[in-house]
Amino acid sequence: MGNIAIITARSGSKGLRDKNIRKLCGKPLLAYSVECALQSGCFDRVFVSTDSLEYAAIAEKFGADASFLRSEETSGDTAGSWDVVREVIYKFEERGEYFDRIMLLQPTSPLRTVSDIRNSFALMEEKGANSVVSVCEMEHSPLWSNTLGEDLCMDNFRRENYCDVRRQDLPKYYRLNGAVYLVNRAELDQPQMLRHKSYAYIMPAERSVDVDTEFDFKIAECYMAEGVRSFGMEENGTGNQRGFG
Repeated sequence: MGNIAIITARSGSKGLRDKNIRKLCGKPLLAYSVECALQSGCFDRVFVSTDSLEYAAIAEKFGADASFLRSEETSGDTAGSWDVVREVIYKFEERGEYFDRIMLLQPTSPLRTVSDIRNSFALMEEKGANSVVSVCEMEHSPLWSNTLGEDLCMDNFRRENYCDVRRQDLPKYYRLNGAVYLVNRAELDQPQMLRHKSYAYIMPAERSVDVDTEFDFKIAECYMAEGVRSFGMEENGTGNQRGFG
């Protein structure tokens, strides 16, 4: 029993070719998640799930376990991350290895820190949570957003109650940032995951970059070059632990 980090790194990305192994400030993108998980000291095993022998070799070079590849069913475009996680967990359980808590780490969140991982575990303990999911405050309030018709008319675009409200007076909205998903083992068997006793771990925008496009990659590169990962966050654990269910 113990904790496992599962890093999902499928090859063949269509949006940004081979993004999971593309060099970011000198290291493959997936290496940041591997190293962060290992340095956190929170896991008994750090496993990279991939469909590529090349990716697996890179993962193992940086210290992860990549001892088996994904099945054909979880290697395609339609397979979800939790399908991948379940496959890994079931494979280990067939071998007699069991884990109490599972953290899904997407390699597209290279600015996640050791403190983010540790604080997520701390929040789970504090709340007695079934799951902890990372979020960040939205850059722009959805209350100032709307759909547009084909004629582009904006007559009803602005919501009546928020037409003249200052930005700083609007209620805060949050979005999933994809950096951390921490669940108890039993949660994987629930028909609706992340619905009961699930809490938010709030991260700042500068650590919430999710690399999916060339633009995202450039933003991550800029933050990395400016040292966003070393602003005292590792040592001081400044991740916000405020939660909501």
